[in-house]
Amino acid sequence: MTNPRIYKSNALVEASYRLGLTEQRIILTCISQVRRDQPITDEVFYSVSISDIGNLVGSESKSLYDELSKAAKRLRRKDVTIAMEPNGSGAKPMVMETSWVQTCVYIEREGRIKLRFSKDMLPYLAELKEQFTGYALADVIRMTSAYGIRLFELLIQYSAVGQREISVEDLRRWFRLEESYPLLSELRRRVIEPAVNQINEHGPLTVKWAPRKSGRTITHFVFMFASKKDANKQSASAKVLSEYELSKLAKPGESYADALKRLKVNVKK
Repeated sequence: MTNPRIYKSNALVEASYRLGLTEQRIILTCISQVRRDQPITDEVFYSVSISDIGNLVGSESKSLYDELSKAAKRLRRKDVTIAMEPNGSGAKPMVMETSWVQTCVYIEREGRIKLRFSKDMLPYLAELKEQFTGYALADVIRMTSAYGIRLFELLIQYSAVGQREISVEDLRRWFRLEESYPLLSELRRRVIEPAVNQINEHGPLTVKWAPRKSGRTITHFVFMFASKKDANKQSASAKVLSEYELSKLAKPGESYADALKRLKVNVKK
């Protein structure tokens, strides 16, 4: 698969969990091997190696061996809390807390992890017909912030809109930060700003954000975003002026050539 893609039910995108960077990379690489349009069972093993991740991130450092080994031990204990049914079926009668994987095997001599997703996770990864989010693994694999990966998923879920407003309360719950960064300034500095920076640097989106207040209290974060391709097209088109428009912007006595150089624009005939 030359350009593997990840598909998740929107209910899983908005689930409550916390994975470290290496754990995210492992889980997402394995999810990219799941066929969304085909049934799967919890007997299927998915595999990822150090060389797989190294090729994807463009670096195969020696530390990856140690990181992968430790992540394999942690993943079996990582849980996820899901409040909604897959495929847009609404709220679950009871909030479900389950594990990401039921089995995780680390093959040291190969530097490889094999895992099986838990049975409860499968409806959120396969046979998705509606209410799901898809993106390329390459969109996030180079990010060095687990928060950046999570935020990207929440934004790309609203790609048709180009804007998403997330309450501080929801973000804390989804990222499992209820007890972390109690000051909003810490949350912004340690979570929001690094996540946005990572998306802008390594992802396919250009993101801007602003806090929104209810009264005197910041209660929401508003994220405005567009694909970098669209943003570049808009930027390029904005730099093309007609000769009439250029004449209006030129200074008295300024030649067309000097005006073009000063304004850094092109003239459309």
